[in-house]
Amino acid sequence: MAKATVPEQIPYLFQTAWNEHDIAGFASLFCEDASFVNRFGHYVKGIKEIVALHRPIHETIYRDSTLQNEIIELSPITDEVVIIHFWSRLTAGLAHPAGVHQVDTLILAVLCKQNGSWLIRALENVTLTNPRTGEAILRDN
Repeated sequence: MAKATVPEQIPYLFQTAWNEHDIAGFASLFCEDASFVNRFGHYVKGIKEIVALHRPIHETIYRDSTLQNEIIELSPITDEVVIIHFWSRLTAGLAHPAGVHQVDTLILAVLCKQNGSWLIRALENVTLTNPRTGEAILRDN
């Protein structure tokens, strides 16, 4: 998988790896000791744990899913550390028990530059929900 030479590439490389169900490519986007919080609040640390969290879902319920990511904001902290926020729309396919449906999430990630490439050091994914009902909502509704 291509390496991110600028931080803005990370959401699109993330999207590509997900859409191709390329777990090795997905793993290559993270620092070795990265942390990841999925949209259900499950916290894992390290590439091996991030892969262990994602491989089973890409082999089963999300095997025909796709993501579409869109950058909201990039906030540099230093020349080698950036915070990025981006929208992510998951489209689940027929493999999902709930069938074809969409879920919007907001992703916050801390990116670090290592050896000339940008990598994810920490990522948190939050599902957009109606605060009164808990029902998932799409951001354009």
